[in-house]
Amino acid sequence: MIDLGILKGRKVAVMGLARSGLTAARSLLDAGADLLAWDDGAAGRKAATDAGIPLTDLNSADLTGVEALVLSPGIPHTYPQPNNVAARAKAAGIPLVSDVELLFRAVPAPFYVGITGTNGKSTTTALTAHIFAGTGRPTQIGGNFGIPALSFDKLGKDGVYVLEMSSYQLELTPSLGFDAAVLLNITPDHLDRHGGMEGYIAAKKRMFQKGDGRTQVAIISIDDEPCRRMADELERDFDGRVIRLSVEGVPPGGIGVEKGVLVDATEGAPHPFTDLTTLPTLPGQHNWQNALAAYALARAGGLTHADILDGLRTFPGLAHRQQQVATLDGVRFINDSKATNADAAAKALVCYRPIYWILGGKAKDTGLAGLEDLVGDVRHAFLIGDATEAFAGWLADKGVPHTRCGVMEKAVEAAFAAAKADGATAPVVLLSPACASFDQYPNFEVRGDAFVAAVRSLTAAEGHGA
Repeated sequence: MIDLGILKGRKVAVMGLARSGLTAARSLLDAGADLLAWDDGAAGRKAATDAGIPLTDLNSADLTGVEALVLSPGIPHTYPQPNNVAARAKAAGIPLVSDVELLFRAVPAPFYVGITGTNGKSTTTALTAHIFAGTGRPTQIGGNFGIPALSFDKLGKDGVYVLEMSSYQLELTPSLGFDAAVLLNITPDHLDRHGGMEGYIAAKKRMFQKGDGRTQVAIISIDDEPCRRMADELERDFDGRVIRLSVEGVPPGGIGVEKGVLVDATEGAPHPFTDLTTLPTLPGQHNWQNALAAYALARAGGLTHADILDGLRTFPGLAHRQQQVATLDGVRFINDSKATNADAAAKALVCYRPIYWILGGKAKDTGLAGLEDLVGDVRHAFLIGDATEAFAGWLADKGVPHTRCGVMEKAVEAAFAAAKADGATAPVVLLSPACASFDQYPNFEVRGDAFVAAVRSLTAAEGHGA
């Protein structure tokens, strides 16, 4: 756990006592800070009490002398309606910060790597950390990835902190100054929390704030218009180096893809590096984008081509992101539960054929818009969750055969039976829901685990073992 001794005797508040907030409160208490901690939910308060953390209701407490409010990223402080505690802190002139902000203040020495984007953050974060760790450098991974930043070990100058950053966290980390940072993509998401698309883009741009005394590298994939515009702006305004990425070609002086090969043009003549189509855990152009980003970050961190290539080839993949679960009677099962919107599902739909598609859940406002031209390889769709009727109508309009299954277990059974009867080579049962999970599951991980469990039940029933 990070030592926050720099805050000893100083009054700091923590609002929101889930995983990162609870860790922040524990770190502050251990450091001897004057801690005021609260959560509006009974579960958060119970977790704090069980951990020996004293509670103070920040909705009514005297905030005089509080130097900072460590706010859980999930708690709104501007749009659509600011949380009462956040509003009280702002009115009192108290800075709102994240746990990552405290990490930057307490441990400035390591090489800081940051990853953000609407999609692909977690895979890129895991891949980048895997590459660095494979060289023997002390490496810690966390942030929005799910591991609280203040649970890290303290690292020295040879260490690497690899942080996935959400737009919410970026707004709450004023001391941000990554040595190397990447923006993967921007598509509409979380617009209610940022007051619209321009607010969301502005939050993402904070990824490239200037860090005092750091020689920084800004890496941007330019395959969407907002990112292209931001790259041009940074070329004018950013003090460090700007490197452009693209899976649609090789940008001048950047890193790109040509006929499936990663090509590096950052050091003069374009240099072919590796054939991305040979990396089994990184299928599809969206994963090529992740590979480009990890390659660029690793090069910025001084790693050799041999080290990076070894890391790319040995990366095991990430659960719930096109995770290969099993092959049964020639049918492959792919868990892409992390695809919580249509744009994310599109990344999987272009990677496989023929597809027996399991989808549904709590639909986003955009529904399945944008997938009209990508369902040609879907032989049959199997619907679960609240979106069943809305999606059934959409699929019918597109001429895609579909079955209302309701729950995961029935969907997996029906998809397997249909895929076995297909007679095609290597059919795929693909869970890529294009929906949030909250109608049936607490999160996408639990939904993905349910898919894996259902596949394992099939495997046992077919006599193939676990």
